[in-house]
Amino acid sequence: MLTFDHLAISCDPLKPGVAHVEEALGVRLSPEGKHPHMGTHNRLLSLGGGEYLEVIAIDPDAPGPDQPRWFDLDRFDGPPRVTNWICRCDDLQAAMALAPDGIGKVWDLERAEFRWRMTIPEDGRLPFDGCFPALIEWQGAAHPAKRLPDAGVRLKEMVLYHPEADALRAALAPLISDDRIAVRQGDQPEIRVLFSTRSDDVDLW
Repeated sequence: MLTFDHLAISCDPLKPGVAHVEEALGVRLSPEGKHPHMGTHNRLLSLGGGEYLEVIAIDPDAPGPDQPRWFDLDRFDGPPRVTNWICRCDDLQAAMALAPDGIGKVWDLERAEFRWRMTIPEDGRLPFDGCFPALIEWQGAAHPAKRLPDAGVRLKEMVLYHPEADALRAALAPLISDDRIAVRQGDQPEIRVLFSTRSDDVDLW
């Protein structure tokens, strides 16, 4: 029912996060984009095959929503890191029915030519401390990955570490099957991602 769509690498502010990812992967990210509904801004990188990553931060020049921002950005601190992943689907309501409590409410969003519906929790915190994905249903044919140049970076493996690994694995099982994604026991919630690039494999977490 779900297909991996993109990763969110959170940071504060945006510029150091972009520099961190560009240095690690040896590529340049897209120009800045803004999310007026959420008061955030980002820069993107193609991961090939309709997938991408975004480096995202609170936009200091934009007002925020009437609730906490997505990806728990209002509480973010520390170095840039992978905090969330997002999966697309063709039937958002059906996916929500199988998702754990706390997946959030549906927001209808847009930016330039892009239109999408997405689940955003009222407290900003996705289930399993962000290790469970946000759900997105793109409207129409426009998708960010189609607009991005291919820099040769690919998602090779994503490992979700969580103290309740068995429960997380059970929550994901009816929704997504992707050999690149693994759930493992961990003392703290953490998302660790292995990318292949044109020169080497690179870990980010």
